[in-house]
Amino acid sequence: MARVAVVVKVYPDDVSIDPKTLAERIKSKLPSGYEVLAEGEEPIAFGLKALKLVIAMNEDTEGGTEEVEQLLKNIEGVQEVEVENVSRMQ
Repeated sequence: MARVAVVVKVYPDDVSIDPKTLAERIKSKLPSGYEVLAEGEEPIAFGLKALKLVIAMNEDTEGGTEEVEQLLKNIEGVQEVEVENVSRMQ
């Protein structure tokens, strides 16, 4: 089964939320079939940092990235999720 790498930018709902803590929270909430391959931070403004994640998922997931977007949005501390890129993994 083919897998895709989804690059997402996760915006925290408060400047006081540590991106590393948020990443750990996200990793613990993702169901099987999803795997965080990489993580990083991107400064936004006024001390706010977005969390950038590369998440592997099955290519044939119904609805594409919609399911992972909703999963992320429902995690405490997440305000918004933006998919930046989707590419097939080799």
